[in-house]
Amino acid sequence: MRNLSSSRALAVVLTVAAVFILLSGQSLPAVVASHFAAGGHADGFMPRNAYLGLMLFMAVGVPFLLALGYSLVHLIPPRLVNLPNRSYWLSPERSAETFAFLRRHGIYLCALMATFLCFIHWLVVRANELQPAHLPVSLFATGLVLFLLAVAVWTAVLFVRFRR
Repeated sequence: MRNLSSSRALAVVLTVAAVFILLSGQSLPAVVASHFAAGGHADGFMPRNAYLGLMLFMAVGVPFLLALGYSLVHLIPPRLVNLPNRSYWLSPERSAETFAFLRRHGIYLCALMATFLCFIHWLVVRANELQPAHLPVSLFATGLVLFLLAVAVWTAVLFVRFRR
């Protein structure tokens, strides 16, 4: 049941991400500053539709494909699953719970990734409102640090869950 609700939550996150990218992307110029140097100055450009397609693929498509992979994790032969104490966690009485946790936990990472990429898109939209386009580096750095901290917590939860 929890896997179904996490899948639904991810579907909502991905739908909101797609709508956000498409709606906010309408304010972008015909040629979008899409890549920025370390100082925040634009150094790469692409047509708006190409940028929006790329962002949709990265923020919605990639997390969806990863979630699909996580949903099929139970099909992997146990000998190919890399877990500490694999024989304990994949024993017949625990395997269903173990795979359910891996799937649910993976879906959380997918939602986190989609959210971070929407944040990046929002920064690009803001950068393109300026002439010349300039990415707010401090906001980018803050978002990146928060994303990396969240991934570290996600990883720690995974290790703690399977440390026994």
